[in-house]
Amino acid sequence: MFAIDLKSRKSISEQIVDQIKELIVTGVMEPGEKMPSVRDLAGELTVNPNTVQKAYRLLEQQGFLYTAQGRGTFAADPEEIAASREDVSRAKAMLRDGLDQLYYLGVSRKETEKMIDELITEREDWT
Repeated sequence: MFAIDLKSRKSISEQIVDQIKELIVTGVMEPGEKMPSVRDLAGELTVNPNTVQKAYRLLEQQGFLYTAQGRGTFAADPEEIAASREDVSRAKAMLRDGLDQLYYLGVSRKETEKMIDELITEREDWT
């Protein structure tokens, strides 16, 4: 279900966060579906439980997960997840950085727009 890339620039907790977000948003993980316990997922991934706990905490803060005391952690309904202004601002900054890199590499505006269109098209489920 999860795959950790030890060579990635992203931290392990960031990789876990991204993968869970994708599973929830794409519907692979149903709303209300129970998440593995922190210990179980840490064991499966052979990572420190604190790493998984950090990922779960962040996902809960962002609205992707919720915890029912004594029952566990569950996937939220993607339609009820609202992006915070900070998250949108951070994503916009990352997009700007990517565009800056393409500009510095001498990629034309037309080619950049084509790349963006291709990336959006790859994301079939984008509404």
